[in-house]
Amino acid sequence: MDEQDRVAAFVAEHGLETDLAYRVLDLESEVGEVAKEVATSTEYGNDPEAAAIASDELGDALFALLALAEAADVDAAAALDESLAKYEARIDASGDAGSGR
Repeated sequence: MDEQDRVAAFVAEHGLETDLAYRVLDLESEVGEVAKEVATSTEYGNDPEAAAIASDELGDALFALLALAEAADVDAAAALDESLAKYEARIDASGDAGSGR
């Protein structure tokens, strides 16, 4: 995935390497910021139609996820392909993408 390579190059260029545990915490923090934007824009669920997320917040979460993939030595494109195949199989088997848990 070109985006993963871009993130890896940026991390290396700016000396932002860190361990896997920190990458997980960073991702959690960034996804939390996305959730906060939705919570506040919807008046904490009172106006779901008003949900809004700034593109830079999604970008931060995507950066964190791709940096985590790199730290975990996981090819993000291959992981996405695997996930899509899993969802497709679920839909074919049950008509639903959920895991049924």
